[in-house]
Amino acid sequence: MSKIQAIRGMNDILPEKTIFWRRVERKLSDILIGYGYQEVRLPLLEKTALFHRVIGEVTDIVEKEMYSFDDRNGESLSLRPEGTAGCVRAMIEHGLLRNTIQKTWYNGAMFRYEKPQKERYRQFHQLGVEVYGLSTADIDAEILLMTARFWQVLGLKDLELQINSLGSSEARATYREKLVEYFSANIEQLDEDSRRRLHTNPLRILDSKNPDLKSLIENAPKLLDYLDDDAKQHFEQLQTYLNTAGLKYTINPRLVRGLDYYNKTVFEWVTTKLGSQGTVCAGGRYDGLVEQLGGTNTPAIGFALGLERLIALLETAECLPNIEENQPHIYLIMVGSEAVMKGLTLAEQLRTEMPQLRLITHCGGGSFKNQFKKADKSGAKWALILGETELANQQIGFKHLQEEIPQQSFSYTALVTHLKLLL
Repeated sequence: MSKIQAIRGMNDILPEKTIFWRRVERKLSDILIGYGYQEVRLPLLEKTALFHRVIGEVTDIVEKEMYSFDDRNGESLSLRPEGTAGCVRAMIEHGLLRNTIQKTWYNGAMFRYEKPQKERYRQFHQLGVEVYGLSTADIDAEILLMTARFWQVLGLKDLELQINSLGSSEARATYREKLVEYFSANIEQLDEDSRRRLHTNPLRILDSKNPDLKSLIENAPKLLDYLDDDAKQHFEQLQTYLNTAGLKYTINPRLVRGLDYYNKTVFEWVTTKLGSQGTVCAGGRYDGLVEQLGGTNTPAIGFALGLERLIALLETAECLPNIEENQPHIYLIMVGSEAVMKGLTLAEQLRTEMPQLRLITHCGGGSFKNQFKKADKSGAKWALILGETELANQQIGFKHLQEEIPQQSFSYTALVTHLKLLL
């Protein structure tokens, strides 16, 4: 019989790592809530047609990377490869965009059938943020300042902000023609992937990682030279806001993002600490997407943050949160059936009195010696002890596990007072 293992590119996150994930996610969600963003929870599965309409049928994601299948009713469904499509669908379906502003966020798994690489998996996790109903550059600036606060709170210092403007769809169409003309005149220098994209998604050629194309790409026409007046003004206003706030950035004229629905502001936070997978957080405006999916004309902006890459960057920078916050305070040792009955009730009473208390009750029986070994191994600071002697005296033993301090005994009331002082 063959050994059953996880699917390639879909990795387990084990307890030694989930404690860091949970702490990082909590810090990020606290910041988002502090800025007035509300959480939305979206399905993993959507109709395949949604992604065809949003992402485009001639993109790598739709053509090669989606996990799609027909359900029992013969309808094509797909595991979500990104979060924006589902979020826009939910906003329209539930009527949340009628003359109102929505500031939302979500967190969860995405799926793409890519070649697994370091910090690039087929199931990966993203924190996504979407704002609907605001067209002005001040919300672009707020989002960039908020992401900068993410790094500040997490202790990261080696992330660079790159920004660009893609202009209007009309300006980009004109630029696209110039780009096709330029690359067609130099088609012998293009690799196979870029030739395939030439007439379907030529802007993606600018994002090529092939070093042989570097010089050709650098000499290509620049999108900033084709911006319409509205996009120019928007981009200049954004820069003014960022300069006033003191947020450093670089204008990268080759920054195009991978999806066709973007317009005006696009941005990436990048690092050199993760090799070729250097983008940790990226996003931009998609003012036409809601209307494209059948809603009313609604400006929108958002971003996605890759959690695998963020955790890897935190590890590299030695900025992972202190795991002490996840270690138990108390290990409750109970010997004998009477002690177990008393101890389980005692543990619940303590948890009610002190909701912040992290308490492990020993289960499975065993001698005092055996249970003390497990208490030491748990990393708990203190042990509570219930045996025949403690039950007879109506007391609870209290022992420091990490300090050489003599064991004490307390009544229940005195124990609660003592623990509250320690905590």
